[in-house]
Amino acid sequence: MIRSLLVASAAVAALSIAACSKPAEQANDAAADANAAAADANSAAMDASSTAMNAAADANAAAVDANGAATDAAATAEAAPADAAADANAAAPK
Repeated sequence: MIRSLLVASAAVAALSIAACSKPAEQANDAAADANAAAADANSAAMDASSTAMNAAADANAAAVDANGAATDAAATAEAAPADAAADANAAAPK
């Protein structure tokens, strides 16, 4: 009788452990899926950030080039009257 009670208790305990661990495995699977999705989203965000940084760097380089061109044009415009005056002065009768 005691032996039957012990076997029955062990069977109930085994079933209880099996029943309780199954949802935990499902929760672990769900957590693993969520972690994988978060990693994918993080990777996509890093790619987008990198693309934005590259675009900003390209825009900055274009602005530097435009500033250089504007500076060159201004220097040429300032030099033209001085060159013309020098030419006129050289052509003037002495």
